[in-house]
Amino acid sequence: MQNLDIKINRLFTLWLRFSMILVLSIIIVGGLTRLTNSGLSITEWELFTGILPPLNNITWNNYFDLYKKIPQYQLLNSSMTIDEFKVIFYWEYFHRILARIIGLFILIPLIFFYLTKEINKEYLKKSLIIFLLVLIQGLVGWYMVKSGLVNDVSVSHYRLSLHLINAFIIISMIYWLLLNFKKNTNKIFFNFSKFNFPFLILFSLVFLQIIFGAFVSGLDAGKIYQTWPLMDKSYFPNDLILYSLINLLDFDNHSLVQFYHRNLAYIITLYILIMCFLILKKKNKYLYKPVFISLFFLLLQVFLGVVTLVSGLNIYLASAHQLTSVVLTLSLINLYYRYIN
Repeated sequence: MQNLDIKINRLFTLWLRFSMILVLSIIIVGGLTRLTNSGLSITEWELFTGILPPLNNITWNNYFDLYKKIPQYQLLNSSMTIDEFKVIFYWEYFHRILARIIGLFILIPLIFFYLTKEINKEYLKKSLIIFLLVLIQGLVGWYMVKSGLVNDVSVSHYRLSLHLINAFIIISMIYWLLLNFKKNTNKIFFNFSKFNFPFLILFSLVFLQIIFGAFVSGLDAGKIYQTWPLMDKSYFPNDLILYSLINLLDFDNHSLVQFYHRNLAYIITLYILIMCFLILKKKNKYLYKPVFISLFFLLLQVFLGVVTLVSGLNIYLASAHQLTSVVLTLSLINLYYRYIN
């Protein structure tokens, strides 16, 4: 019986780890789908159909004809050939297939672990919440795609940010559950104590930055100013005219969104550097390794953000920038977990 418990625990750990890898993979694929402007190539939800790609010319032409009806084709890609269409189609197709795989990969083992009755119910409850968020993510994904099928040539940056932030929440929850399970603990993330408050502020800033990163991506705001450290020749965007303070909340303004994204990065960097200094000052040696790992990925993220901008938004650098944002978030979660030990 003890050997069975050990095997089930190992399976549960492996399940969580592979779930993280799959979610990380779909964040990367989703980012590349956005960067290649491929997200609107499939204009129907196809919840139960569309598992197989088009296998003949008739099916390919049907998909292409549907794409021709939306503004993105009519206004931007009217000269696109069917071979060019196939490229953007496959990006969105693999994105959707991966989403299906993740749903099944989380659901089927979850049922198995529930039936074995070997896993703590608290862990199973959190796993169920993760699965429900995955289902919601599918709905949010289609809600996002719909915004680009009628009047716009791209999806709503607000809906894109909702889709991205939910993906970050899912992978963060899986990682937090994995840390708890490995240590056989049940630490609460949202523990609103004076002791934890500095980290909760940090995560609020990080997730706000993720939202603005999605705004920048959705609006293609990175194309407006591609210089650093100044925006052209000034700190504040020189094409921005503020008639009142309410204009500072205009998140449809490309320049303003890029300005916020830049400055949130500065604030987060300064905040983490101060936290590092305080940890070293207090000689919390058990935090040295996780804090230096976090610092490394922070500096890498800043570097990639700058070179992505000045490179003219190179697609590989932009993808690496997004990938590092995930790793940085997870490294900060690991630091926080050790901190509240």
